Parts: sequence; C-alpha cells; structure tokens
Amino acid sequence: MKLLDHRPYQRRRDPGPENKWLTRWTAAASVVAVAASVLAGAFFAAPAHAADPPVITLTFDDANADQVAAAQILNQAGLKGTFYAPSGYLDATEYMTTAQALALQTAGNEIGGHTVTHPDLALAGADEVKRQICNDRVNLTTKGFRVTSFAYPFASISAAAKQAVIDCGFNSARSLGDLESHVVGTAGFGFAEAIPPADPFETRAPDQVDNSWTLQNLKDVVLKAQPAGGWVQLTFHHIGTSTDPLTVSTAIYSDFVTFLKDEQAAGRITVKTVDQVIGGALKPAVSGPTAPPAQTSGNLIHNPGLETPGPVAGGLPQCWAPGGWGTNTRTFSTSTPGHTGTVAGRLDITAWTDGDGKILPSLDLGECAPSAIPGHQYQVKAWYQSTGNTQFELYYRTGLGTWSYWQGAGSPYFAPANVWTQATYLTPPVPAGATAISMGMNLLGTGTLLTDDFELLDVAATAPAEAVTAIAAAATAPPGLGQPLGVITCGLAAGGCYQNYPGGVIHWSAATGARITKGAIDAAWAAQGWENGGLGYPTSNEIGGLKDGGVYQNFQGGVIHWSPATGARITKGAIDAAWAAQGWENGGLGYPTSNEIGGLKNGGVYQNFQGGVIHWSPATGARITKGAIRATWAAFNWENGFLGYPTSNEITGLKNGGVYQNFQGGVIYWSPTTGARTNAGAIRVAYASQGWENGRLGYPTTNEFAIGGGSVAQDYQGGRITWSPTSGTSISYR
Repeated sequence: MKLLDHRPYQRRRDPGPENKWLTRWTAAASVVAVAASVLAGAFFAAPAHAADPPVITLTFDDANADQVAAAQILNQAGLKGTFYAPSGYLDATEYMTTAQALALQTAGNEIGGHTVTHPDLALAGADEVKRQICNDRVNLTTKGFRVTSFAYPFASISAAAKQAVIDCGFNSARSLGDLESHVVGTAGFGFAEAIPPADPFETRAPDQVDNSWTLQNLKDVVLKAQPAGGWVQLTFHHIGTSTDPLTVSTAIYSDFVTFLKDEQAAGRITVKTVDQVIGGALKPAVSGPTAPPAQTSGNLIHNPGLETPGPVAGGLPQCWAPGGWGTNTRTFSTSTPGHTGTVAGRLDITAWTDGDGKILPSLDLGECAPSAIPGHQYQVKAWYQSTGNTQFELYYRTGLGTWSYWQGAGSPYFAPANVWTQATYLTPPVPAGATAISMGMNLLGTGTLLTDDFELLDVAATAPAEAVTAIAAAATAPPGLGQPLGVITCGLAAGGCYQNYPGGVIHWSAATGARITKGAIDAAWAAQGWENGGLGYPTSNEIGGLKDGGVYQNFQGGVIHWSPATGARITKGAIDAAWAAQGWENGGLGYPTSNEIGGLKNGGVYQNFQGGVIHWSPATGARITKGAIRATWAAFNWENGFLGYPTSNEITGLKNGGVYQNFQGGVIYWSPTTGARTNAGAIRVAYASQGWENGRLGYPTTNEFAIGGGSVAQDYQGGRITWSPTSGTSISYR
C-alpha cells in the first residue's frame, strides 16, 4: 500500500498579484502594447538570429522504486535526469532506498527536494510549510546529497511555500501545468520556459505525464519547442506496469529516451538536469522551525470538531487532509450541519476499481499530527454517517519524518449508518520509534461518508491506581503469569483496563476486580467481543476439577465451560439454568458442544450438548430434548412442524418404562417396545378418554397416517383410533 495519496497536481495559488492566471493575461497585454509602440516609431526590424536549441529536462517525482530502472534506461542513452525525492519516503516500501538514490547521484543524475512527507503546502501553516521544505533539504544533505532544486507537491503553491523555498537555500522550484501540451486547457500557454526563467522559484512546465500520454504527445512537446528554444521540463512518476494512473509504459518511455538521444546527437536539443540549467552556488542547509511541544494528555486531535476552516476556501478544515490509494474517483469537502456544530468532513467516491479514500489528521511534522508514545495504546472515537462500510485506518511517523501505513492496525468494519453513529476502536501498541500517529475513516467503494467529533486518548496515561494494584496482585499470585508484555491499557467499557502477560491476560473493572483469562476460554470470550459483548467482564478466574478434565470461568453475562472433548462453549440465561437443573456436565446432557444458535421461529434459540439439545423460545422457556423423542421431533421439522416447541422436558414414570414430552402441538410418547410416536389433535383427545397408555389401547405404535378421503388413523398396541371429517373419531380394539 502506498504511504500517501498521490493526487494529480492542483493549480492552487494565493489570490492577489501573484495569481498566475492574472499575471499571464497582464503580460500578454503588455507585449502587445510594446509591439505597437515599436512598430509606430520604426521602419526596420532588428536582424533575426537563430534560437538556441531548447533544453529538455526529465524530472521524476516521489522516489518511486520503479524510477531506478527508468534511470538506467536514461543513463544508458548518455542522458541524465532530476529526481525529486521526499526524504520521508526513502527506504520505505515501494520507494527507493537511500543507497539507490545515492547511486543515481553518483551516475550524474540530480536529487532534488520534494518536502519530507509530500503534503499539500497550501493547506499547511507557515511553520509547517517551512519545516517540510527546510527539513527535507537538511535530511537529504545529511544523507550525502547535493540539493539545489525543489518541486512543489501537487503543484500547490502559496506565498509562504515560495518564500520557504528561498529561505531554505534552494536555487529553484518547479510548478506544473503552465506550458502547452495536448492536455485540454493548455493551448496558448507557450511551449517553453525562458532561460533563465523569469521566476526561478516557480518555473513553468507542462502537465505531468500520465497513462493518457502517447509517444507522439511526448515528442510533440519537444518538437514544438525547437523553433523558439527555451526550457521544457517533463515530469514522470511511474515507469512500467503500475496501475497508478501516473504511469507510462516502459516501451513508450524507452522509445522517447531514444528519440531524445537522437535529437541531441543531431544538435536539435540539449538534455540537462535542473541544476545544470539554473546553476548557482550550493547554499548551506537551514533547519525549519522547531515543532510544537507534543501533547500527551486529553484529546490529542487538533480541531476535533472540524469547525476551524483551513487556509484554502472550500478545502478541508484546518489540520485535516485527504488521503487514499488505488484506482478510484474521490472528492473531499465539508458538509453542514455536523454531528455537533456546523461542519463535518465529507468524502464522496463516485467511481471505484480498488483502494480507498479517507479523511485524516494531516500527516505532518508536528503542527497537526497527534503525538504518540511507543508501546502505548490509543482509544479512537468518531461520529459518522456512511452509505457503505467504513473503518479506521492508521499511520505512524518515525525517523526523519517518515509516515508509514500501520499494517494490521486497522479497525473492524463499521456498518453503514444513515444517522450519526459513534465508532470506537482501541489501537494495538504503538510501534517502537513512532513519534506520532494519524487515523482516518475510509470508504472502500462508491458512496458518501460524513465524519465529525474525533477523539484520540492515550489510555495508558489514565490507569486508576486501584487497577494498577489489583492487576499486579493477580499477575504475581501463584503460579504467576511472567513479566508483562506491555503497559496497562485502559479506556475499556465501564472504565476497565487490561494488561498482557506470557501466561494470559488480566482484565480489571471496578465491578469485577482483576481476573485472568487464557487459552481457549480467552479466545472464546474474544470471539464475543471481549467485555463489549454479551458476556461482559470475567467475574472469576478459571475453576478446574470438573468431570473429564474440564474447567469453567464465570462472566457477568454467562459461563464458559471447556473440556478436552468439546472445547470452550458459552452458556447463559435460561439455557444455562436448564442445564444447571440437570446437574451441569455431571447430568445426562454432559458438556455443551456449541454456543447458543439463534434465528429460529418466533425468536427461539437452541444449544447442543453431548447428551441432547436445549431449545428456548419466549413462549415455552428452555426445554431439553434427547434420544428417540428428539429424533422424532426432528423428523417432523423441529419447531417449524405441527408440534412446535417443547413445553416440558421428558416426563418419566409411565407404564412399562415409558416417557413422554409435551409440545405446543401435541405429545411424543416413547416406550421400549413401541419407540417414539407423536400424538395430537382429536386422536389424542380420544386416546386420553381411554386412559392413555394405561387403558386398553396401550402405547401408540405408529404416528398418524392417512387412510383416504381426508381421514387419518393411528395404531396402538391394543387397537386403532380413526378420525374422519364427517364422523369424527372412532376406536376399534384388537
């Protein structure tokens, strides 16, 4: 996964005299006026002279790993390029290593600055802008690079960014989208920048090259610049087979490099690096402003309600930034009203192939990103509305300012919600070396997401003293759990805390004290959502000494029993009480072999045991079925058949060792000689009138069966009961 979203550049400018579009029109008008004056006062033009061949510069943004192979193709042709490398990206997954970048410099290529973490500089405060630009140059210089050239991320330029480039010791800075190419909207911009440029800290260049560019489009940019000369900077991101839209195939790129080589050999162009074109001395590296002191208590999110607007009208609020990866069409804005206040963040994905979009605290060097302490865990909360599943995705900052995707730390999915809903998540322990974290809610498909009122709390900083004492006592009680594997983490439901040990986990709450869970019982509890599930917190440790090596543990909402043969199973409520009435695992049911299974008719649930099943429904309570009676009930489709749910357990003490069980729709009788048979309706009434199994009929030997004409019959040891729609019931004896 990419570290950051590489959006297409944005022609973002400060309003006022520096507005490029305004100055372009003003300059054009001035040229016309001067030309008219000259023509009016002179009859002869100055002698014409041939323009110098244009200078072509190939620039490569973002230090993507596939640029190493692209540089080899360029260098094999005897040409050199300028590689703008964010210092925070070097050595990260999918990016160049520092060694590879140094090798490029040794081969004659130029390494330029591109900020530490590739932010949109127009959205950052003045100090953060200067940190990003100056510290990037300091970082690269420290690594052994000669850095004189800069490129604005996303071509997003502000007065503060431009001044920072100058103050940080760069000799030039590149923009994008200011010269003519095949891209719609660029006609009339001119084909080349002047040498020297009118403004070396906002040098003009065509749009960045992407997968819509053909070989001829690339050639045309060069060929159209040849008559007048000047300077053309072409910007590449990916060379090869990446699915990123900012990708050019190796074949097109190689053919274009060959074209440049031939054009240079013919004297029609010159290929140079940016530094070769601009020149100038190498200036000392200058550090940016010191980051604000890290906040370690309370809500660590800056602008958590998104109410403070950002520096760009219509953009995201202060300290919030867009993010994402993959192939999708995503837009970021604000929405009114919010969960509280007037503003919520808004993400729309209108087309999706893969990847995601997200809104998150700015991945910066200290102005906005929440500080973090390695080993600590953080409670994340946010309110959202969403048309699709959403989740928290997390990043952490280390080293020189490198932001990394926090692999495996994303939250579970939160379901779509059309009303404001709060999502909560406890992060894993922060990795070693991390100094800050950021988390955003995402969309992984088309839809709309609104987010508001974020919280980020360091739960380790709030452990109650009584929790610390109780957890320590539980951990050291014989036989002991070993040394803790992390800090005490709090912020759980009902103010609870926990701490991991080699021998298990200790959970504490004020209501239940410190209790140890481990092994299969801990896993079964985890599958229910820990303390947030129906079981709540444990109220005892494991208790052993049960039949066949079993153990159990009590929880606020039930019990987990484990045995070698059945694993860990949960019992609770009425089913647990019914099992208890049979003597728990020592009774005929044995251990449970499943948890409760719901979704039955009329809100019923059931649970399997070694010796039978307990069914529960609101109308009938918890009842046990087993053996032949259970098999007969099953043959008539359980609770979905005419018998419905059982209304009693088996009742014994009948003649000749028989038993029976009542159901909503009838009775099932069983005897050793006749097996299990149903008995219901009018036939059952007639049977009762004869004294049940104690009468002349004895036990039923069949279930009811049809005999034609809508009539049914049931055979008994001593005769038959017949029912017809016209004459009702009749009894015949053997």
